[in-house]
Amino acid sequence: MGQDVRIEPWSESDLDLLRRMNAPELMRHLGGPETEEQLLVRHERYVAMSAGTDGAGTMFRIVLPEGEAVGTIGYWERDWHGQRVYESGWGVLTAHQGRGIASAAIAAVIQWAGQERTHRYLHAYPSIGNPPSNAVCRKAGFTLMGECDLEYPPGTPLRCNDWRVELDRAGGRPAPAAPVSA
Repeated sequence: MGQDVRIEPWSESDLDLLRRMNAPELMRHLGGPETEEQLLVRHERYVAMSAGTDGAGTMFRIVLPEGEAVGTIGYWERDWHGQRVYESGWGVLTAHQGRGIASAAIAAVIQWAGQERTHRYLHAYPSIGNPPSNAVCRKAGFTLMGECDLEYPPGTPLRCNDWRVELDRAGGRPAPAAPVSA
């Protein structure tokens, strides 16, 4: 049951969406809700990431065809096992989960990140206790590399699955507002 969505680079006007994404049920696998101060810092980081053109990553809002923003998704650089890779993460507001929105959005991010022509792989590290996010990885064509330990937020141990997809680094970048379907 896929849905058409579009991804749009994060902007100053997206702080309210970030606040709605900070709900306890959405943050339970990520160390719990953040303070307002932490959200403001995160928001500014997202705005800066999305304004850059250095290939270091981009944050997006996930938007339904009628214009409602229903989630966040992005990718950024990280060091992983001695190599520089992209990492991705996402969230969809509770009322919109289970409709293929995250799967459609990650498909767009895979295409977008591949057009950066910077890194060969995009990884995702959902908690082993988060079946929906692990299913998104499987559906999007990621390969399960195994379990790993990360800290998120810093200082908080998190047991994750390491999912990896090879990026297609050929062709032109799609328009960020182009609809995609799961």
